[in-house]
Amino acid sequence: MATDVVDILAGLALFADLGRPQLESVAHTFEEEMFQDGQRILRQGFAGSNFYVILDGEAAVRVDGRDLATLGRGDFFGEVSVLLGEPPTADVVATRSMRCLVLPGAEVEPFLTSHPKVLFRMLQAEARRLRATIQWQS
Repeated sequence: MATDVVDILAGLALFADLGRPQLESVAHTFEEEMFQDGQRILRQGFAGSNFYVILDGEAAVRVDGRDLATLGRGDFFGEVSVLLGEPPTADVVATRSMRCLVLPGAEVEPFLTSHPKVLFRMLQAEARRLRATIQWQS
């Protein structure tokens, strides 16, 4: 995988606690995928079995055709489906060409348990999302 991926990872909050050798290991653990503007990556109610980290680009999170959030560099998605073993609760659609790192669902638990600092940062991000959702609904 390209050195630039390691450099990008070093600047992302999710991986901020990892040293260079660990970042290189992460870069080799994930696959890199490109998605074109308008391409649906996750489909609400249908199988979703990968964890995605956005390196570049932008995506919309849509529920029943309504945009609820915008995701960009450093954001991740697909983790809820993977962790719960359930279909996605939203569509995720590229709104600009996207470059992502992708980890197959079966590899997510071993990855997170072997990288507890990444797991902690993911939990913090989930807590922020939950707080924002609660505030948005009230």
